[in-house]
Parts: sequence; C-alpha cells; structure tokens
Amino acid sequence: MSTLLQLNFHSDPSHGWLEVPRTLAVALHIIPKISSYSYRSHDGDTLYLEEDCDAAVFLEAAKAQGFVIKTVERNSPRADSFIRSLRRVGA
Repeated sequence: MSTLLQLNFHSDPSHGWLEVPRTLAVALHIIPKISSYSYRSHDGDTLYLEEDCDAAVFLEAAKAQGFVIKTVERNSPRADSFIRSLRRVGA
C-alpha cells in the first residue's frame, strides 16, 4: 500500500531544495548521506535537501518504502530563498 506525501519544493534563481521533516529523513536512514549543501530549520525539525543529490537520495529511499511523492512549488523567482540564511546540515 502506498502513502502519499505532499512536500514543498523551494527554489530561487539559482537552486532548489525539497522540504522534508527531519523525523522522516531519520526513519529512512538517510541522515548520514545528506551533504553540507542542504540546510536545516532553526529548530532542526525541517530539512531543505538540495535538488542535485540529497533530494534524490531522499526520493529513492521514500519510494522504496512505498511513499508516493507530490511536490508543491514554492518559488522565489527574483530573490534568494530564505533557505540560504539557514544553517547547513552538519554545521
């Protein structure tokens, strides 16, 4: 049985990030695989996985566990995303 997950995908003029609850990333055992190109919220409960590698690692692990992912676009087409002001994962 599949479980639908609706996640936000944030982007700015030069990059994008998939917003993922940290608890889900922990449950999928991908935390050690996340690079320093991804960010975390101030409280640490939310990860913003960079689009080139880390988001793909998450999506692969989620699909292997039966999740179906739907993304909602959250774009900042003219300015840097707020995500760039957050701390990087592992920092």
